Amino acid sequence: MSDLQNVKISRDDARWETEIKAEIPAEALSRYRDLALKEIQKTAKLDGFRPGKAPLERIVQVYGESAVMRHAAEHAIEHELPELLAKENVLIVESPRVSTDTPENGKPLVFTARAALAPEVTLPDYKAIAKKHVDIKEDTSVSDEEHRQALMHLRRERARIDKIESGTEPQKAAEESRAMEEKDLPELDDAFVQSLGIESAEKFIETVRTNIKTEKEIRAMEKRRAAILDELAKETKARFPAALAEYELDDMEGRLKDDLARIGQTLESYLAEAKKTLDELRASWKEAAENRAKVRLILAEIARKENIQIEPAVLEHELEHARQHYPDADAEALRSHILHAMRNEATLRFLEGNTEPVGHTAHDHE
Repeated sequence: MSDLQNVKISRDDARWETEIKAEIPAEALSRYRDLALKEIQKTAKLDGFRPGKAPLERIVQVYGESAVMRHAAEHAIEHELPELLAKENVLIVESPRVSTDTPENGKPLVFTARAALAPEVTLPDYKAIAKKHVDIKEDTSVSDEEHRQALMHLRRERARIDKIESGTEPQKAAEESRAMEEKDLPELDDAFVQSLGIESAEKFIETVRTNIKTEKEIRAMEKRRAAILDELAKETKARFPAALAEYELDDMEGRLKDDLARIGQTLESYLAEAKKTLDELRASWKEAAENRAKVRLILAEIARKENIQIEPAVLEHELEHARQHYPDADAEALRSHILHAMRNEATLRFLEGNTEPVGHTAHDHE
């Protein structure tokens, strides 16, 4: 049973954190002081005494009363606080951040602890919402005109490449190929498509149609999933720690840095051009970050309710493939990232009524 007195528990709804203010009575703190001394005694190395045999009075003289009391305060809070949280049914998702008065022997100790609360997610009828959007069938067929335009674009590309290979300056080659009439464009003959690894012009032309259809299907899937997640986010009641949105902001900032690095730019130069500070930029992302955090929680809660799991062998296969591409990545972080992505994909497929398993075969990776 907890020895804490004058306990006050409050909740910060904005940050979704709990705050506990409490007092450890002097008598209880004295017991923890005795325990702290015995803990120190076990490992203390004092001249003239074997480890574990130094007198307690000598330990206090060497280490100091303040160090002993700090140790006692840590012991007391580590023991008493979890009991209190369990008794009050307060679920937290991080180690509490604790501040105390200076502990003194013979006096009660007042402390304050703050910790992020476990997220609360109340889902709507997610199956009905998903079905509504899945039932909206988008036309992904490829018209003859779309096919013709794609082939013409490829013929212009061949004309541009041919001109560059014959010595024309690249910019001029692009302008001349765009100006050419259709009848003057080079054909996509067997010799050309074989240089691209396709066995025949006939096969290539059919492949172009297939690729257009595949791209349309991917765009339709992305549009459908966005619509499902958008409605789920609007209809779900969720409360979660501000730290989750901060994590999303950090991720968004990291992605921007990577994108800028690929074009030889830095975040500092980007901010200078945009005439913004980093804090202002992150503030402009706040709503998007909160929505991303909410969507993560929604998918995780659906996966939990529906017991959506990733087969260990499939996860291990994906991990092995990822390790080859990112050999320096932290093993646990990589595993967590891949498992999270695969479970989200499996959950989205569940919502779509897609029974295709998540994961790739060795052939897919070749």
